[in-house]
Amino acid sequence: MPRPDVRLPLLDAAERLFAERGIATVSDRQVAEAAGNSNHSAVRYYFGGRVGLLEALVERHHAEVEPAQERMFERSDSLLGDVRALVIPLTEVFAAQPTPSWRARCLQQVMTDPATADLMRSSAGRYPTSTRIVASVAQRLSHLDPRTVEARGRLTLYLVISACAEIEERAQASGEPARWAEAGAFLCDAVGGLLQAPVTTPLTAPAAD
Repeated sequence: MPRPDVRLPLLDAAERLFAERGIATVSDRQVAEAAGNSNHSAVRYYFGGRVGLLEALVERHHAEVEPAQERMFERSDSLLGDVRALVIPLTEVFAAQPTPSWRARCLQQVMTDPATADLMRSSAGRYPTSTRIVASVAQRLSHLDPRTVEARGRLTLYLVISACAEIEERAQASGEPARWAEAGAFLCDAVGGLLQAPVTTPLTAPAAD
């Protein structure tokens, strides 16, 4: 029988605490205590510190999403198919979390905290399927200025993660399960419309970070 991953309770505790309180206000010691680990230096011991812990959280998420993204992308023959290959595996992973869950809100914190804002994008680049899907979307939108496509791609990430974080928070407050399948379908339609929207004012500067 394989030995349990001793890092898992630390990851789960960090995910919950970061979602509830924000990244900057949670100490590594608090993460260890919430995980039931008597070694208050456990985060440094197992992850090399805060950055390593955050990278492990994001890596775990991408690793769970990647297989379904690959399957769906292989069947995609349209822009909406590409969008679905990006979004539906995400909402399926959120649906698979225990109740209550904190995954979407933790990712939102990672995405919006100034110290970690680039972590999700840089980590996604290490997973080939998501990179291939983004490239396919850009190719299908080649009639648009690349700066517009890039800016809309960044907006898409923010929109999807923020919406999922709100859904997760509402589900916890109400005690009712989130309707992730319905949310995934809605987000795919919304993102598809956003990506293909008319351009009324062309960008004259590089897309904002």
